[in-house]
Amino acid sequence: MIRFLLISIFLIFFSLGIGQVPRDSAQAKGPTEIDILFNYYEQDGIHSAVTGGQGTEELRDMAAKIIVHVPLDTASAIDIQGSINQYTSASTDKIDSYVSSASIKDAHANLIFAYSKEIIPNKLSWSVFAGGGIESDYISSSFGGGLVWNNPQKNRELALRLQVFLDTWIVIFPEELRAPGLVSLPTDKRRSYNFSGTYSQVINPRLQASVSGELVVQQGLLSTPFHRVYFQGKELPDIERLPALRIKYPIGFRVNYFPTDFMVLRTYYRFYYDNWDLLAHTINVELPIKPSPFFTLFPYTRLHYQRASRYFAPFGQHLSTEEYYTSDYDLSGFGSLKVGMGIRYAPVFGLLRFKLRKGRIGMLKSIEIRGSLYRRSDGLKAWTTGLNLGWEG
Repeated sequence: MIRFLLISIFLIFFSLGIGQVPRDSAQAKGPTEIDILFNYYEQDGIHSAVTGGQGTEELRDMAAKIIVHVPLDTASAIDIQGSINQYTSASTDKIDSYVSSASIKDAHANLIFAYSKEIIPNKLSWSVFAGGGIESDYISSSFGGGLVWNNPQKNRELALRLQVFLDTWIVIFPEELRAPGLVSLPTDKRRSYNFSGTYSQVINPRLQASVSGELVVQQGLLSTPFHRVYFQGKELPDIERLPALRIKYPIGFRVNYFPTDFMVLRTYYRFYYDNWDLLAHTINVELPIKPSPFFTLFPYTRLHYQRASRYFAPFGQHLSTEEYYTSDYDLSGFGSLKVGMGIRYAPVFGLLRFKLRKGRIGMLKSIEIRGSLYRRSDGLKAWTTGLNLGWEG
C-alpha cells in the first residue's frame, strides 16, 4: 500500500513537470492537459479459474493513471500515458498451497508514448504510438498508428487504427503440476493484432451517431497456464488449454441525443462474436444532467449477456478426450448488470490556480467522482470507485 502511494505521488509530480515544459505560446495549439485518475475495485465470487471453476474469487485492485497531452505547435502533439496497478487476490494465492504466499500480491505497470500530426489542417491527421507493460508473469510491448479524417463542415469523421501487441509469458504452473514432463506448452508468446474503424456523424444539432467495427486476431498462448481444469473420473487436474488462434468480431453503435440544453442521453450497443463460439450483447446507457453550469450528474447502467464458449465446462464436467478445455467463468454463459453514479465539478476559472514558469498559469480545472455496483448471474459481485482530476497549464 505504501509503495503504491509513493509511486502514485511520483507519477503526479512527473506529469506536472511535463506540464511545465516551456514553449512558445504563440505557436502552441493549446495548453498542456493532464488527467490524474485513481480507481479502487473489489470483487468476490465462488468460481475461481485458478482452482478449476470453484473457490474464492476475492480480489482488491488499486490503480493510478496519468494521461498527459502536450501540444507542440498548431499541428502536432505528444501524448503520454502511464499507469500502475497493485492487487491482492485470494484466488491467485491458490497457485501454491502456502497460505499468504507471494502469489497473493501482484502489480502491473504500463507506459505508452504517442505522437500525432495534422497533414491537412482540420481535415486529415495521423498518429503513431509505442509502449510496454510488465507484470510478474508476463512482459508486453505494443505499437501502432491511426488516421482521422474530418469533412470541411466538421460534422463527419472517419477514424482508422491499427494496434499490435507482443506478449511473452513467464510460465507458472499450479504447484502439483510442476514435475518435469507432467505438463508443457508449445509456446510462451502471444501476438495480438487489432484493426478498428469508427464513423461518426452529426445528424442534427440534437442528435449524433456513430458505428464502429473491429477485427482482432490473437495467436500463441491464449490460455492461462496456472488455471486448473478438473475432469470426470480423474483426480489430478490439467492446466487450461485453449486454441492458439482467436478471431474476434465486435461491432458497436452509439447514439447521443440532447433533449434539452442541460441533459444528454448517451446510448451504446455492442455485438460480439468470436471463433470460440462466444457471443455477447452489451447495452450502455448514461444520462448526464447539468443542474448548474458547473455541476454534472451522470447516472449510468450497463447490461450484458453472453453465450458460453464451446470450450467451457464447470468444475469436474470436462471429458479427458477433449482437445481444448477451460473452467474460467469469464468464458461461461451469464448475464450481468452494472449501475453507477458520477458527479463532475468544473468551474470556468478552475478549482485551484497556481503560477508556472515564464508567467504561465496552471489550474486544477475539474474533479470527477464515480462509483458503481456490479452483479453477475454466476454469483460474482463487485464494486468500484474512482477519482479523476483534470489539470491544465
